[in-house]
Amino acid sequence: MSYAPFIKEIGRGPKGSKPLSVEQAEALFGDMMDGRVPDLELGAIILSMRIKAESLDELLGFQRAMDARSTTIAVPPGPRLVVLPTYNGARRQANLMPLLALLLAREGVPVLIQGRHDFDTRVSPFALLDALDIHPAASIADAEGQLATRRLACLPLDTLAPGLAPLLALRPRLGVRNSAHTLAKLLDPAPGHSVRVVSMTHPEYLERIHAHLVAQGGVAMLLRGTEGEAFANPRRRPRLEVFIHGQASVAFPAEEGGAPPIEGQPDDPEVQANAALIRAMLDGSLPVPQPILDQVAALRELSVVPRA
Repeated sequence: MSYAPFIKEIGRGPKGSKPLSVEQAEALFGDMMDGRVPDLELGAIILSMRIKAESLDELLGFQRAMDARSTTIAVPPGPRLVVLPTYNGARRQANLMPLLALLLAREGVPVLIQGRHDFDTRVSPFALLDALDIHPAASIADAEGQLATRRLACLPLDTLAPGLAPLLALRPRLGVRNSAHTLAKLLDPAPGHSVRVVSMTHPEYLERIHAHLVAQGGVAMLLRGTEGEAFANPRRRPRLEVFIHGQASVAFPAEEGGAPPIEGQPDDPEVQANAALIRAMLDGSLPVPQPILDQVAALRELSVVPRA
C-alpha cells in the first residue's frame, strides 16, 4: 500500500489537512499495528496526526483496527469487568490507582489493570503493583483464573495488543506522544462485558473522547486523570462522567476550589511509601479520600449494567 495519499490528506497542517474516513483510518492504523508502514512514512503519519489531531471518524477507525488485533479475556459471571489503564506512573503525588482496583475487587467487582511504562522520570506503576503483591499474569488464561479467584488481575499491553506496544515505544525516540497513546486507554479486552475507565489530561482530549465514547457505545467512565493515571485526584474530585450505550451523564461533578495536600496523607510517590499509604487506607488506619470513594461508587453502579 502507498501511504503518500494518507499523508497528503493529513499532513497539510491544522488548517489545510482533511480527516480520513472511518474506513481509511481503520486500514491505516491496522497497517501501523501490523508493522507494515516504513519508518519514514510512519514518522510522517505520527507527526501529521499529532499536529492535526484525530477526528471522531479517525478515532472510530483506529479503534476498529485495534479491536480486531486485540486479545479478548473471559469475564467471570456477575459484574462487568472494570478495565483500568496505567501508562504514566507517579511524579509528585502518590499513585492511588492500585487502591481503586483493590477497593473494587474487595466488593466483588472484577478488575483488570492493563498498561505499559516508558517514563524514566516517573515511578513505575508496575513497581508499585509488585510491592502490593499484584504481579502481571503469565498468560491470558492465568489472568482469567486470577479474575475468577481474587477478582483482580494485571496484564501488560504486549499481551493484550502486541501491535500497539511498538507504537507507544516510539515516544522516547520521537519526543512526542502519538495516537496509540490515546487508543491504549480505550482498549477493551472484554467487549460487551466491560467498564472502561478512560483518563485524559488535556481539556480538548476530554471533549474528543467524550464524543468517541458516545458514538462507540458501551459502558465507560471518563475523567481527568491524576498525573495521567485513571484515579480521581484525592485532593479535589474531577468530574466523573459515565457512559451507558451511547448516553452520557455526570455521576459526580467536579469540585471547585484549590487542591491543597491532605493532612496526614503524605504525597510521596516512592514505591515503598506509596504502598504503605495504600495498605494503611485498606486496613482503616487512614481514611480513603472521598473522591476515591465516589469513583468506587460510580464504577460499582456501572458494573451492574446488564451485559450485552
